[in-house]
Amino acid sequence: MRYEFKLPDIGEGVIEGEITRWLVKEGDPVAADQPLVEVMTDKATVVIPSPKAGRVLERRGEEGATAKVHETLVVLDVGEGAAAAKAPPVERPPAAVAPPPMDKPPAPVPPLASKPEARAPAPPPAPPAGHVRATPVTRRIAAEHGLDLSTVEGSGPGGRVLKSDVMALVGAGAAPRLPAGPEEIERIPLRGVRKKIAENMQRSKRTAAHFTFVEQVDCTRLVEVRRRINEARPEGTPKVSFLPFIVKAVIEGLRRYPALNASVDDEKGELILKHFYNVGVAAATPEGLIVPVIHGADRMSVRGLAEEIGRLAGEARAGRSRLEDLRGGTFTITSLGELGGLFATPIINHPEVAILGIHRIRPTPVVRDGQIVVRDVMHVACAFDHRVIDGALGAQFTYEVIRYLENPELFLLELS
Repeated sequence: MRYEFKLPDIGEGVIEGEITRWLVKEGDPVAADQPLVEVMTDKATVVIPSPKAGRVLERRGEEGATAKVHETLVVLDVGEGAAAAKAPPVERPPAAVAPPPMDKPPAPVPPLASKPEARAPAPPPAPPAGHVRATPVTRRIAAEHGLDLSTVEGSGPGGRVLKSDVMALVGAGAAPRLPAGPEEIERIPLRGVRKKIAENMQRSKRTAAHFTFVEQVDCTRLVEVRRRINEARPEGTPKVSFLPFIVKAVIEGLRRYPALNASVDDEKGELILKHFYNVGVAAATPEGLIVPVIHGADRMSVRGLAEEIGRLAGEARAGRSRLEDLRGGTFTITSLGELGGLFATPIINHPEVAILGIHRIRPTPVVRDGQIVVRDVMHVACAFDHRVIDGALGAQFTYEVIRYLENPELFLLELS
């Protein structure tokens, strides 16, 4: 029986992606959940698995071509005559530790020694002649600066040109440029993923009645507790960043004020309360910013959160994020890490109703008991949808998060 498998949703706001590598050939038998193809978007590179067992009849699209969501990607024979296949084990890159949101990245962990019989995954094939592997965002930036991507040496997998490669050349003033045209300006239409991102941001600002509440946090005790925990950690294990503590503090705030762990159904005019805690955490990758989701974050200890954040960040940086890791968030945390600045006004991740922006921890003079002392201070900026979250409720939630961050001993029983 002929079955047409359509490209599924591969992330919120994503309507298309570039086929970067086929993992099967026409005529190959495949098993359910066996990887079929790698697809790259502006948010991540994801591996698309087969929904059913069968045999590949057709592949729609060559490597380097654009595949649109909900259009046929692969045609399978799933009848009784199709040969059964056993899915090969999926080799994934070792998880990396997520960069702390406002601290220096921990030292890299040496890779585990592989077994003698283990085989390294094959490198991605070279791109077709004349084709340059790059995301739409990278292409747009290159076009804005008049750069010829074919002359830029890519540092990504398979020679992919990364955004950082282009920005490095732009900053150095040595980027190869396209021949100058007769016009001094260039108009670049917003298409594809970039257009969808623009629409989503505009919709969030237009639909949600944003207001932002900013307060400072005395992180001195948190800094000390984290230092002691990392000094006492078993040798060879990664350091714990500040982010697991922040996730835990957010969950406690959501438990006390459940209206913030929700989304808005604009068509039905309903607030949908979520009785589970899936926290999205923005992660910087060579391809740009994506938001992996920690599912069931409330059931994890601080160390468990650190391990899960490390896994998600490692797979995101390696371009191997799974579809399920990019879906289902109920609340989002965003940070610029060491570039966090004093504070910013984050945009709500529609249809969620709130977002927490965290910023850099820095020594700051403050008044304590009538004396000026130096403390480790961080600003937090929470944005809320004023249609469903009043100012008082937003402030109460923020202060509950701050209470846990300023009293990190409340987490100590959950470290094991």
